[in-house]
Amino acid sequence: MSIRKSSLLLPRATGLVGASALSAALLATTALPSLADEALADLVESVSPSVVTIIAEQDVVSAQAQGQDFDFEGHPFGEFFKRFGAPEGFQAPQRGPAQGLGSGFVLDEAGYIITNHHVVDNASTVTVRLSDDRSYDAEIIGTDPLTDIAVLKIDADEPLQAVELGDSDVIRVGEDVVAIGNPFGLHSTVTTGIVSAKGRNISAGPYAEFIQTDAAINKGNSGGPLFNMEGEVIGVNSAIYSPTGGSVGLGFAVTSNIVEHIASDLRDDGQVSRGWLGVSIQNVSPEIAAAMGIDASTGALVSDVVAGSPAEGNLEQGDVILTFNDEVVESSSDLPILVGTTKVGSDSTLTVLRDGKEETVELTIGQHQSASAEIDKSVDEGISGTALGVTVAPLTDSNRAQTGVGENVDGVVVTDLMPDSPAAKAGLQRGDVIVKLGSQETVTPDALKAALDSEKTDPALVLINRGGNQIFVAVEIA
Repeated sequence: MSIRKSSLLLPRATGLVGASALSAALLATTALPSLADEALADLVESVSPSVVTIIAEQDVVSAQAQGQDFDFEGHPFGEFFKRFGAPEGFQAPQRGPAQGLGSGFVLDEAGYIITNHHVVDNASTVTVRLSDDRSYDAEIIGTDPLTDIAVLKIDADEPLQAVELGDSDVIRVGEDVVAIGNPFGLHSTVTTGIVSAKGRNISAGPYAEFIQTDAAINKGNSGGPLFNMEGEVIGVNSAIYSPTGGSVGLGFAVTSNIVEHIASDLRDDGQVSRGWLGVSIQNVSPEIAAAMGIDASTGALVSDVVAGSPAEGNLEQGDVILTFNDEVVESSSDLPILVGTTKVGSDSTLTVLRDGKEETVELTIGQHQSASAEIDKSVDEGISGTALGVTVAPLTDSNRAQTGVGENVDGVVVTDLMPDSPAAKAGLQRGDVIVKLGSQETVTPDALKAALDSEKTDPALVLINRGGNQIFVAVEIA
């Protein structure tokens, strides 16, 4: 701080006044911590021991085993092999174990850990490193690709410090939040921001709901906690929107209420029991509302009823579902989350608008066949698409049941993805059904191969069906 000389050259009679004024000036400009700063530091200090690093390793594989061409750069006969091909029996050198880093947090003192499914997907070994640098081998208790949540278990030497899950329904846009994780491997990094939006749908599937935040989220934060100012976890950081690969203030966290439901199911038996209604739904647009004589464009419009489902005989095509178990259905994206988190076999009550009149419908919730279940690979027509980095198979009746895809959808089901492949980077998952690549329908594996061979645009626009919802993804194929 600079002080002007004139402030020091005061007559002796006013010296005390001058000194007092100088002291006040010094105190006013000294960077003293505010109560808010102290509270934030206390919060971080209290919860940081519960935040962990996740280290996921995949087995050693060769480039050929991954279905990739070997880059001969640096090989003694590299130029010769490039021109004339490698000799018969040539073995590409093995790649080292692929290692990924993510974040997580301690759910309870017994050693249960929450992280993202995509952090540990296809991992051969998973290690959890605590905040004090102790490391433990972790068991994958279960994962749910449809919400990108995984539960791990470690056997520590003593009870661990756990964090509490908060109620993500009561948070408000504008509230302060804190994210803690390991971006780019930088241990226990703390960032702050606000809740930018609630109820975001980022085309990650019908059962995931996201909190948007401007707290800096980067690679390595995946699976880490998003805290409210009470030190409760209100979300699991899972995705960012970024044209550069770094944080631009658009981070997304799976809500804690969904995490609580999924974690409870996975801890029980390693699988998610998800409720099922058996309808195809869509939003009520203003145009549809006008055509139906509805005042407001809210609710979920039933466009189809699945035969043999709980909805058959109870709901009708053209019904608008307004409430589910007293919860208001604002849009079609609300309903799958409400139904999916309802106990299978429980009786539920819906309010529907039918022929201009509100009616009450009661039915019993069924069991949804999750896309995370084992997919039928026992078909001779399956192909490995090296340009995409996926293995696909025909959409059999068994696969339809496992993926939740109706009879009106044609395509090929993804049975495996190569690590770091274009398809994996674009967000495709096992169980996704590739419906179209570019302008060509992909009703069989051969049709997908033909579409790949003829596709001129890179990246290619790929239409997929995930759990009954169709979304577009852009996949690099060159």
